[in-house]
Amino acid sequence: MPVKIRLQRHGKKGKPFYWVVAADSRSKRDGKFLEKLGTYNPNTNPATIELNLDSAVQWLWNGAQPTETARAILSYKGVLLKHHLEGGVRKGALTQEQADEKLAKWLDEKAGKVDAKVSGLSTAKADAKAKALEAEKKVNEDRIAAAKQAEADAAADASQEEAVAAEGEETAAEASAEENTENTEA
Repeated sequence: MPVKIRLQRHGKKGKPFYWVVAADSRSKRDGKFLEKLGTYNPNTNPATIELNLDSAVQWLWNGAQPTETARAILSYKGVLLKHHLEGGVRKGALTQEQADEKLAKWLDEKAGKVDAKVSGLSTAKADAKAKALEAEKKVNEDRIAAAKQAEADAAADASQEEAVAAEGEETAAEASAEENTENTEA
């Protein structure tokens, strides 16, 4: 029976969530499987992968062939490296302690890279948030300044209108006074 290590899709439309399973290659994609090896969630950044290394290595030693995506996931988590190192131990090229030391060193480096990416993403998010806050503050200050300018313009217009009205009243009073003097002379 040919066995594949592949992904089994779960989740909902637009939000996939996968199980990493060892399954008969003739079974359906989301059908019967032999063993669940872990999970893969591509919705998070970076993607969340939980995997049972020992079970995955055991299936590889039993001849299971991973699909391309499953191979990338297994490589990312160090399963293929552990499989390779155990092959060296079985052949006598390495001791178990040396293999465990190399695997632990690689896993530490990988964890450091993942942590660096997470911290980089969080700082980028914080920077973007600070930039948006500064832009919002600038827009609010501009809006307040424009409102104050509009109030000042309205007050200036009102005082001009009052001045024009006062001048109009003065000229009207002068004109009526001139008419009165003309009428009295006539």
